[in-house]
Amino acid sequence: MEEVENKVIITEETAEQMDSFFENKEEEAKGKVEAALFIAGRFLNIQELVMLTDVNPLMLKEILHNLEKDYREKAIRIINRNNSWKMDVAERYHSIVNKLATGSNEFSKAEQGTLAIIAYKQPIKQSVVIKIRGNKAYDHIKKFIETGLVDSKREGRTNVLNLSEDFYEYFNVQKSTKENKSEEEQEGGK
Repeated sequence: MEEVENKVIITEETAEQMDSFFENKEEEAKGKVEAALFIAGRFLNIQELVMLTDVNPLMLKEILHNLEKDYREKAIRIINRNNSWKMDVAERYHSIVNKLATGSNEFSKAEQGTLAIIAYKQPIKQSVVIKIRGNKAYDHIKKFIETGLVDSKREGRTNVLNLSEDFYEYFNVQKSTKENKSEEEQEGGK
């Protein structure tokens, strides 16, 4: 009989309070992960998400799986690529995003023209871009490098310009077959 007196009995009310407590903790963790994915604008791996959110890695994986399911049929998606996650616009809405991203608020028509030349002719020497677009292109190129859309590598007395990985993610476009082959050839040559 003494054993019965030492046992802790959980009432139904206490069990409900505990359930409510854990549900609130899970919702808070889910909110942190969702916020991190929303604001990052790039792929985040598990380690980065754990550091940003302080969410347990096991719980984090479950949250990511649930978020992918929750967003599956919405305008915003959770994309998993090589165990890194990103919040992005569903493919069917890319045309809207591209209109906004290339609108006058983001880049002027002149900047868009300079970026188009770089995209079409890459790899291209900065000196060639300047000859085609004029001296204002120096400012455009500087802005593209600062925003991470263009990579610049010193070569002799000029720089060679290429589109960065961020460019493709930013504009939701895929590299052309020519660009993929060029990268593979460069990596093979190293």
